[in-house]
This record gives sequence, structure tokens and C-alpha cells, in this order.
Amino acid sequence: MIEQHIADRVRVDAFPRSAKYDPQWQLDNMMGPNALWLAESLSGLLRWEPGMRVLDLGCGRAMTSVFLAREFGLRVWAADLWVPPTENWERVREAGLADSVYPVHVEAHDMPFPHGFFDAIVSLDSYHYFGTDDLYLEYLLRFLRPGGQLGIVVPGLTEELSEVPEWLEPHFEPEFWSFHSPEWWRRHWSRWGTVDVHVADMLPDGWRHWLHWAEVCVEAQAGPRPDLTEREVPLLRADAGRTLGFARVVATKR
Repeated sequence: MIEQHIADRVRVDAFPRSAKYDPQWQLDNMMGPNALWLAESLSGLLRWEPGMRVLDLGCGRAMTSVFLAREFGLRVWAADLWVPPTENWERVREAGLADSVYPVHVEAHDMPFPHGFFDAIVSLDSYHYFGTDDLYLEYLLRFLRPGGQLGIVVPGLTEELSEVPEWLEPHFEPEFWSFHSPEWWRRHWSRWGTVDVHVADMLPDGWRHWLHWAEVCVEAQAGPRPDLTEREVPLLRADAGRTLGFARVVATKR
């Protein structure tokens, strides 16, 4: 069991819905930045109705799928490539959501769903791994009904980089080139003329929340790769919000 002061740090006033969830459960199932916080920050920008069919693409250990189903009464397909659906099914059953969360094994470029099936598609801390491809959005939209909502939260930049800032040079890793600014995402999604982008912004205080969670995880020695989290702390402290944070993008299919 985690110590009480660590549990207290997991509960953040900025995310009151997430604060209701067991801190130990959050730490045990983390795979990066706090996925519940990202889901809560996105949910306020979307229009939810109970019973909507939602694809949670790149759901990891299905924390966000559980959150969306429980908080908003949604039916959620918890889709991930790396976490076996049987493992996620156990978490879903333990959460008492076997009738509303459906774990599936999915590769983002080869999805088994009917066209136009989903009312909404969300992706938290994963879309940048596959969605920067110029053609991917049009593929993904096949599975979203007309008027359906698409929303992502991903590690992002306050503005595009032409070179690595000197304060980030000691910490910069090649995968950071998949991070982009909200305006980059707006242009990337708008060029096809098949979606209307309603929001493209940086999560307020996103870098602070990212740093706070990384510090908690380091102290608790949580996550599958504590060494990765440990590298995030000096990175985020050195940047102090000048460059890094979380980009949020919300659109509807025309």
C-alpha cells in the first residue's frame, strides 16, 4: 500500500472526478502521464449522452475506458495493441462495468469495426504515435458517424520547433519530434475538409500536472518503466512550460 501523503498527492483539485478513484489503482495501472486527468480535461469539451458508442483508441490498461463509462454512462470499446484484452477485461470486471466496457486487441491501422459505428472516438496520450501520418485521419473517420466527435489529448508543444531549445538539449529524445503544437494539429486535421475543428489548445497548466504526476510516480516507484518517469522530471523542470505540455484537439465529422 502507498503511503498516505502519496495518496493525497494523487488527488488534485483541478480534476475532481479523477480524485474519486483509488490512488493505488491509478498508480498500479499508469503507463505515462495520468490518463484519468487527461480524460477529464477532454471530457469537458465533448457532448456526452448516456449509451453513446465510444472508441477509446490506445486505451492502455483501460483506465480511461472505465472512467468514461462510469462518469458518463457511455459504452466504450477499450482498444489497445500492447495490453492484452483479457488483462483489461479483468480490470473492467473488477470495476463492475462488464456491461459497458468492451476490451479489444486493435492495431490502429487495421481496425475491425463497422464503418460509421461510433458516436465518438477519443485517444489519450497515444494518438501522436500513429496519427501524425497525413492519411491517418481519413482512415479513422471511416469508423465515426457523420456528426460524431473526435477528441485527443497528446504531449504537445506551445509552438513548432525548428531546432531543439538549449534548455532541452540534455533531455531531448527522438520521439519528441512526434510532439506538435495545437495549431499544427488544427491544420493537420482541417486540410481534408472532412472535420470541423472546434478546439485546438494547450491544456491549462498541463506541464505542471505532468511534472506533478511524474514526481509522484518517482516517489512511489510506480509504472512499468520507472527510469522513463525519472527522466521526465528534470526535462519538465528545465522546460518550465516554455515548450512542453499537452495539446487538446476536438472536432466533429462533417
